[in-house]
Amino acid sequence: MKVTLTRKLAVATDICVFELANGDGSPLPAFAAGAHIDVHVGGFVRQYSLCNRPSDGAAYRIGVLRDPASRGGSTAMHALSAGTSLEISTPKNHFPLDEDAQHTILLAGGIGITPLMAMAEQLNEAGRPFELHYCAREPERAAFRERLAEPGFAERTHFYFDSEGPAARIDLERVLAQPRDGAHVYVCGPAGFIDAVLAAAARTGWPAQNVHREYFSAAQPPANADANTAANTAANGAFQVTLASCQRVIDVPAGTTIVEALRAGGIEVPVSCEQGVCGTCLTRVLAGEPDHRDLYLTDEERAANDQLLPCCSRARTPMLVLDL
Repeated sequence: MKVTLTRKLAVATDICVFELANGDGSPLPAFAAGAHIDVHVGGFVRQYSLCNRPSDGAAYRIGVLRDPASRGGSTAMHALSAGTSLEISTPKNHFPLDEDAQHTILLAGGIGITPLMAMAEQLNEAGRPFELHYCAREPERAAFRERLAEPGFAERTHFYFDSEGPAARIDLERVLAQPRDGAHVYVCGPAGFIDAVLAAAARTGWPAQNVHREYFSAAQPPANADANTAANTAANGAFQVTLASCQRVIDVPAGTTIVEALRAGGIEVPVSCEQGVCGTCLTRVLAGEPDHRDLYLTDEERAANDQLLPCCSRARTPMLVLDL
């Protein structure tokens, strides 16, 4: 749908909030905390989490970090000015908030604050108990500090800044020291931060179903990665996929993704991030064993082997039969 960029506001170093609304002032489709939208900008399609209170139906607000190492979407966003018309999707939510939780722990790393800010807004409005732990490189890079200093947020928010030294950094074992069946943990941020939180939650005994995460992008492999590691096994080689609807067989060469091979054969699968993060290309698997390489599916969903993200995942068997 078409919306107008009505306001662009700098909220931290290299972070701007973009307010999007209908040009005629009519309400936008409703959303719940944790939702994101696809934004078409500069020839890219990028996913940005909604960070405002879900009850604010007149506008969507997204926070965007200008990252010089990105693939171009954030740079294009930061070049926009108020009055620009944009095409966006309706909200999608792969990171929903359990509003009935007895207690909610929100853990944000950097720009990962955006979906958690909407959660904090929704929980605060509903009078539900929560705590927010926000890690950033330095105070100037922490967004929404003014809002988080207001009553309802200030007493529940804890900041941790790398610039203040090791002693000021978050102690995940302490924050997650008391797992409870009725409590839920939500984490968003860089992949390394999320992995550290998940590992700490596992060590301290949190039930896996009570720990929720959302990645913004896939982690980059280290420059000195061993060519013989599990990520570079024979599973990177060629395989085939069969399209269940017509029994057509498509060859997937080594170094080519399933989506690329399908596209070369004239079959288009909807994609967005192409990193296994957003879930747009999720496809049912009817036979064969996928080699999951995404950051979207849970461990339980991967173990079922009945779906995969063809933008990045491969096959552990010579053939996969896909519901296409």
